[in-house]
Amino acid sequence: MDSVTQIALGAAVGEKVLGKKVGNKAPLWGAAVGILPDLDVLGAAFLSETAQLGVHRWVSHSLLFAVVGGLGVGWALSKLHRAASWREWSTLAFWAILTHALLDCFTRYGTQLFSPFSNYPVALSSIFVIDPLYTLPLAIGLIAALCQRRPHWRRRLNALGLCSSTAYLLATAAICLHVRSTFAHALAAQGIAHERLYVAPTPFNAVLWSGLVGKDDHLWAGLYSLLDDDSAIRFRRIERNTHLIAPRRDDPPVQRLFWFSRGYYRVERRADALYFHDLRFGRSDFYLDSTGAYFFTFRLLPDPSHPQRIADIQRTNNPFTDQALKRLWDRLTGN
Repeated sequence: MDSVTQIALGAAVGEKVLGKKVGNKAPLWGAAVGILPDLDVLGAAFLSETAQLGVHRWVSHSLLFAVVGGLGVGWALSKLHRAASWREWSTLAFWAILTHALLDCFTRYGTQLFSPFSNYPVALSSIFVIDPLYTLPLAIGLIAALCQRRPHWRRRLNALGLCSSTAYLLATAAICLHVRSTFAHALAAQGIAHERLYVAPTPFNAVLWSGLVGKDDHLWAGLYSLLDDDSAIRFRRIERNTHLIAPRRDDPPVQRLFWFSRGYYRVERRADALYFHDLRFGRSDFYLDSTGAYFFTFRLLPDPSHPQRIADIQRTNNPFTDQALKRLWDRLTGN
């Protein structure tokens, strides 16, 4: 999730765990520790883009780091603020780190929760990385609590914000299951055979969902809104073009892209290079036609000394435009 949300979550957790005993120090340090896992991007800045795909949301987002990091941060805070014990500060740090990682697991990027023992990326894909309906109740509850002088109201308002945001998060997971079932029925009704199915919410909401269906060397993409009059989903066929990258499939950058995209990709040959699109993150036309640009695209960089090999990748930016936002809104409302 975005940094503002993670800071708010860490502060709310800090207030819940230790606010009664240490006052404003609890949400302050909860916010600081809550954003700590995302500092992995600072180290990734010194790595190749291939390595960055594996480092972001790696050990810093793991269960192991929540335990070890929680104990370490707790010890440091106990030396700095003696109003609470090492065990109490460690509890705050543990929950601030753990809730950060668990929340990220509900997004589509992939969180290596079990690293370094496994690099499996947990991605429940039930919430977009920026969702106001999750963040606002959490932030409002926290701010209202911090403005309160009566301790019991302070605890209640903070708990209300945490419970509201958590309830919404669980609701998105339930909606995700419903959407998967809707896509599965639509595929069966249209006689589209598939080997795997992926669904995820479109930007900033949990009403309009995109779906990707994979089989052989092609994919089917479709959209479904909870506000649609029926569940007759229109699918658009997308060729993966794996043959374009087949001679280079054993190169480490290509292997990393295969792992990251989970098979939901398209390869495109342009005049200057080969491009690898991760389809999970969507397209500016939301698969309504064939005019959009993919939001997550990587340019494959050949090795200067061995042009037949891929040495690295380069992320290319395709921004979210006002036109894309308008199309998103129109389709979300069932048009």
